[in-house]
Amino acid sequence: MRPDDWHLTHDLDAFLDRAGGFLASRPDLHTVPLTVLNGLRRRGLHVYGAEAPLFGMLDTGGEIRAVFFRTPPHGIYLTSLTEAEAETLAARLTATGRRLPGVSADRDTAAVFAAAWRRRTGTGSRLSQRQRLYRLGKPTAPGPIPAGRARVATAADRDRLARWHDAFADDIGAREGQDGGAWADARIAYGGITLWESADGTPVSMAGVTPEVAGQIRVAPVYTPAGLRGRGYAGAVTAEVSRVALASGAEVLLFTDLANPTSNALYQRIGYRPVADFAVYGFTA
Repeated sequence: MRPDDWHLTHDLDAFLDRAGGFLASRPDLHTVPLTVLNGLRRRGLHVYGAEAPLFGMLDTGGEIRAVFFRTPPHGIYLTSLTEAEAETLAARLTATGRRLPGVSADRDTAAVFAAAWRRRTGTGSRLSQRQRLYRLGKPTAPGPIPAGRARVATAADRDRLARWHDAFADDIGAREGQDGGAWADARIAYGGITLWESADGTPVSMAGVTPEVAGQIRVAPVYTPAGLRGRGYAGAVTAEVSRVALASGAEVLLFTDLANPTSNALYQRIGYRPVADFAVYGFTA
């Protein structure tokens, strides 16, 4: 295996023509690239910023063994790699003079790539987030349902959704990226956000879903304003969007931050079961 076995391109359609089958072969483990790349195809390549995204695939003898994408200003996102594959990718990227702010991948891949990047560049790394991917089994109610109801967000909710998007991004330290208003427009266009309204009709929580691609839908984001948390709203709206997504025939997935035991316990009460652990590393000088 050589660094040149990694093929780099800015052409999304060409990349998907060659790598789409590989991604669809494991829609659960590949949920992030499947949904992000589908979003780029629907909304344009510059959703996350002015710099063109970069796509890459490891092709050995005509067989795709791994892929990556990067949507600047974000770090690189990798499918599963061996240590040797991570080393060749680090060599390929450093040979082009590219710099990276970080890496996201399954737990083991993220660690071996961070180590390979350090060996190639002298750049340090810091584990910034541990995540767990869950799959929905048999859905159950998370507990007593608060008064109110769920409804799909409409254009009249745009400003609220944009504010909540930005607040959620601040909460998880991911404010860089797409504009909140543009995000709200895209989600409203396909009914991708459900609100929980309190008994008086006030929206108090939201849960989103990605469009179905390769037979999977991912629940994201789930957000309740700080002053309204602890009342069961997030559990109620997440249970509802999960139920609807599962009824469509799709595999339903979501990620949690392992540093938040409350959300992990909640999603397991709803019927989600662990699939794999993931990690995010930031690179430091």
